[in-house]
Amino acid sequence: MAGGWAQDGAVNEQIEASVKDELARMKAQSRAPVGDSLTHCAECEEEIPEARRLAKPGVKLCIDCQQERDGARQQRGGFNRRGSKDSQLK
Repeated sequence: MAGGWAQDGAVNEQIEASVKDELARMKAQSRAPVGDSLTHCAECEEEIPEARRLAKPGVKLCIDCQQERDGARQQRGGFNRRGSKDSQLK
């Protein structure tokens, strides 16, 4: 069912695009580090505990630096930009 200027199936296309974007974001986040783990953090030079290196092969950052980097990621909005009336008016 279309409404206004929207084409038939436009809502489904928006949902599919949102799902596709979220899957791409999740895949990018879940990429595991490659190579050998470092013994010392690449940012602060603190020693990376052996348990962390064994649990997460290829790790390059200590826990504190990794948490800081993860916290610095920008939070996403909770709505579908493509379906926003504001974006359609611009």
